[in-house]
Amino acid sequence: MKLSEIKQILTTLDHVEFQLEDGSFVPEHFHVTEVGQINKHFIDCGGVTRTENTVNFQLWNADDYEHRLKPGKLLHIIELSEKTLHIGDHEIEVEYQSGTIGKYGLAFNGKHFILTAKTTACLAEDACGIPSRLTVVESKSNACTPGSGCC
Repeated sequence: MKLSEIKQILTTLDHVEFQLEDGSFVPEHFHVTEVGQINKHFIDCGGVTRTENTVNFQLWNADDYEHRLKPGKLLHIIELSEKTLHIGDHEIEVEYQSGTIGKYGLAFNGKHFILTAKTTACLAEDACGIPSRLTVVESKSNACTPGSGCC
């Protein structure tokens, strides 16, 4: 989800809820302790220089169980961050503490926000000698079968 999308959604909500993919919810007394932009400049294992820009939200739970972040307040925090930090309309990455700090994507199911699992990947599979998924599928479909004469 991009920053512009969450801003539009927040204008339609009465309250803000975040749910993990396992169905559990971030406690309703959460705080958004950071809104920022992360600019990642790196080189992949194939030697290609890359850049990646994301908007970062950090969710945090305190012991103030009566706290509730209203949609208008979150929208105000986002707009202040855009104005002050010149944040772009990038994909949102959410940091949330469970066993360790987890990084999640963000989606919306029509009722509340979903913290979606993120995975790692090799960006230079061809340079690392990793066969593409298409090659693996093709080799399985072309495998020798008894009586085919290929073996």
